[in-house]
Amino acid sequence: MKIIVTGSLGNTAKPLAQQLIAEGHDITVISSSEAKKSEIEALGAKAAIGSITDTDFLVKTFEGADAVFAMTPPIMGETNIVENTASAGKNYAEAVTKANVKKVVMLSSVGADSPVENGPIKGLHHIEKIYNELENTSVTFLRAGYFYINFFNDIPLIKNAGIIGGNYPDHVSIPLVHPTDIAKAAAEELVKNTTGKNVRYVVSDSRVPADFAKILGSATGNPELPWVEFTDEQSFEGMVQAGLPKEMAELYVEMGRGMRTGVVQKDFIEQGSPVDGETKLEDFAKEFASKF
Repeated sequence: MKIIVTGSLGNTAKPLAQQLIAEGHDITVISSSEAKKSEIEALGAKAAIGSITDTDFLVKTFEGADAVFAMTPPIMGETNIVENTASAGKNYAEAVTKANVKKVVMLSSVGADSPVENGPIKGLHHIEKIYNELENTSVTFLRAGYFYINFFNDIPLIKNAGIIGGNYPDHVSIPLVHPTDIAKAAAEELVKNTTGKNVRYVVSDSRVPADFAKILGSATGNPELPWVEFTDEQSFEGMVQAGLPKEMAELYVEMGRGMRTGVVQKDFIEQGSPVDGETKLEDFAKEFASKF
């Protein structure tokens, strides 16, 4: 199959491209960085260098493709983040239609079913709605859990304050995922013969923040590491002080609040809390320790 992979050589796109190439598929990887061209080609893929905001570039790249793995960057600028994310999805949808692509697998998120109280996930909610309107194209929405690798951002807090935390309590269950598990699921879905619009949850483990503290703490020599529940205001101030743009900090606070109230996890739980990824929290803790 001829498959287009967006996301350059990121945490999900690179292992996805590697797996599809190993399976014998014709892979093109889209990247905005000319510097990535030789690395992409070294994998055995073709490199398409351009911007996902350029619809003409996307149409040209998508032409003749059997399937597209569509993902948007996690941070689309410092302002109008949700709108920019939705706009990128709209560009993909327009290119899919013009290039007559029959299959799309979209990297979405747990919580994308909700139009409110999910922070940056709101952009993915809008994209799902856009893709639901695509005619003659099968779409699978891969609703991924909270990325394990986001915990790397907590390393300074653990080192400097001896705590880990968020604006949600230690007893709410949070779906977690490793990018390699997303890649495996995406590879499966891209080659499946599907019709219509489908949702697949991609979750490696579902755990409470008390476990985050205990397991990540133990892996880094601090088994008594406490989980601290911050107020929304404390969470916002901490992120801004750490250098996050204000709008992104506000969105992350909203997402944490959505985890606290259960809005983000609601549909995942209603679907039976499916966990099919291989990488458990204990497995990731080894990776965390190596970065600590």
